[in-house]
Amino acid sequence: MDRKKTAEFAGSVAFGAWAAFVVLALVVTGRRGAPLAPDRALLAWSLGHRPDMAVAVARGITATGTGIVPYALVVAAGLVVGRTRRQRLVAALLGAGCLALGQAARLAVMELVARPRPPRADWQASASGWSFPSGHTTTAALAAGLVILAIRTRAPRGRTPWCAAVACWGLAVGATRVFLGVHWCTDVIGGWLFAAGWLGLCVCVAARWVPDAGTPDDAAKRPVAAP
Repeated sequence: MDRKKTAEFAGSVAFGAWAAFVVLALVVTGRRGAPLAPDRALLAWSLGHRPDMAVAVARGITATGTGIVPYALVVAAGLVVGRTRRQRLVAALLGAGCLALGQAARLAVMELVARPRPPRADWQASASGWSFPSGHTTTAALAAGLVILAIRTRAPRGRTPWCAAVACWGLAVGATRVFLGVHWCTDVIGGWLFAAGWLGLCVCVAARWVPDAGTPDDAAKRPVAAP
């Protein structure tokens, strides 16, 4: 892996995602949290398409976007991506740290924007705090991104279906937040942008400054200095 190219690409992704997120946040705050036309349209659609089975499935999916599940996925990905015990520990800690700090930063932004949620009468799941950006969406997207990075690193062949499945999970968690009526769709879009920006920043920093411990195979290939 070319660490310089990885850092440059991740930095570009972070810059683009943060720029889009800032624009969206300014639009939301400029309207004092009032929903946009797509927000109203999607909430109205969800209110008319809520059979009991769909609500139950949505609640199950949305529950995986918070709590222990995202951290378990990220730690497992870190343990898989490392080749040595030290690499596994470092990867798991870095992944969990990226997720935890991302959640903390998202909470700070949420308090700053202070956007009200949709009307409580329309909720089909429990929720707390402000609305923008969506916490479940951000957490699931960050976890999905970290797992996909691990898959791409350790599974050069046959990785596309796995990456697609993980990406679909991350997107589905965000979609359920709108379907269940606890977030506006722009909250979810903001969560995806925030996650992309944060993940890009973390990957850029890691590629530039985290030392590469190497692998046993790498060590075996290194020339041995003559006595």
